[in-house]
Amino acid sequence: MASAVSSDTPPPVQRVGYRQLLRTPGAWTFLLPGFAARQPFAMLTISIVLLLRHTTGSYGAAGAVAAVTGVSMALFAPQSGKLADRHGQRAVLVPGVLLHAAAAALLTVLALAHAPLWALLAAAVPTGASVPQVGPMVRARWAAALGDGAPGGSGPRPGRHPLLATAAAFESVTDELTFVIGPVLATALSTAVHPASGLVAEAALTLVGGLLFAARRRTAPPPSPARAGARERQASALSVPGVRVLAVAFLGIGSVFGGMQVALTALTQEQGRPGLNGVLYGVFAAGNMLAGVACGAIAWRTSPRRRLLTAYAALTLICSTLWAVSAPLPLGGLGLLAGLCIAPALITGYTLVEALVPAASRTEAFTWLTGSVALGQAAAVTAGGQVADGFGASAAFTVPLVGTALALLTVVSLRAHIAPRGCRTVCRTRGGAPRRTVAAATGRAGRPPAVPGRGGGRVRA
Repeated sequence: MASAVSSDTPPPVQRVGYRQLLRTPGAWTFLLPGFAARQPFAMLTISIVLLLRHTTGSYGAAGAVAAVTGVSMALFAPQSGKLADRHGQRAVLVPGVLLHAAAAALLTVLALAHAPLWALLAAAVPTGASVPQVGPMVRARWAAALGDGAPGGSGPRPGRHPLLATAAAFESVTDELTFVIGPVLATALSTAVHPASGLVAEAALTLVGGLLFAARRRTAPPPSPARAGARERQASALSVPGVRVLAVAFLGIGSVFGGMQVALTALTQEQGRPGLNGVLYGVFAAGNMLAGVACGAIAWRTSPRRRLLTAYAALTLICSTLWAVSAPLPLGGLGLLAGLCIAPALITGYTLVEALVPAASRTEAFTWLTGSVALGQAAAVTAGGQVADGFGASAAFTVPLVGTALALLTVVSLRAHIAPRGCRTVCRTRGGAPRRTVAAATGRAGRPPAVPGRGGGRVRA
């Protein structure tokens, strides 16, 4: 038994790291088109705001339409992921990007025609609902490429690939890079070319990038159509208690993104230095990127659940100090620290999903988390704007504090649900405690199976 365990635990330096990850067969065939296809995701909100601010003259109307787009995406994204799991990514992407391009074009035409607000809000619903969920699909392709989860979607494997956490870190960095490049590109087009050019470019990139990504069929995870009597394939990923807990955690992270955007904008305008807004938010995003790079390079010996709790507690602590700081230099330092805490929480959350959810529902689970971030961001933008108008810019920093504090309370209270189990199927619960079968909970000798750590050691869930 000891020899078998040692043979399954390779040296950490040779099995973790971005160089080894990018050598995964077929990885580059979906990474490059995937990056192009997800780029418009970060362009949509700012493009809508800039266009509608020009046509309506109101930030309120522009923000309302952008918020409806975000809420619509958050509500419909999990259904898109569920359909991708069941019918395949290409079957969802192709009609999805066509619908999104048409909806964005309609919204652009209505805005330029000075249509009433109700028409703009109506057009925002399909625009947000049809946003392609390329990020979760790329994560699902990583899981398939690294061999995590049986082809038929029977469930997460007890021995997970050591590069899965590195892949989650790589995707977090890619997401942050997208949110650095996308808004800059959209702003440059909308201000230097035409107010509508940002949204037009977003629709065009979505269409072209989405079709190119969908054409890479060999690396897509196989569809898992529902069968009669296969209850766990028919159930939603949200039926897994751990996914619900992580969704709440990601709502809190979304509140930090949205709250920071509004509070920093209001504070720099209040101080008469609006140009600092981009610098301060860039420092915040840089912290997120740096932490994401580091998380993928570290051979962790602690359990994912412990890492999530630690990172989230630190994030909440930092958010509790933002409202008391107004000087740019210390505020930038706190923003950097907040970004350093967000990446570990996001990466660990996605890593836990890969251990908690069967392969047949993994894309849907990823989209629940992505949608939670978008929903938390939309709620924080709305609440932060109201607080800033009524109580001042510094008071808007209480929005991410409240969001993270409530989420931390939920995660700590329900932390038993996010401990990865060594079972191959979704375990039912009784009295709030996950229950495992004897075969899943014990090895051949009747002993609990060891969970290999990414650094070659053993960790406890």
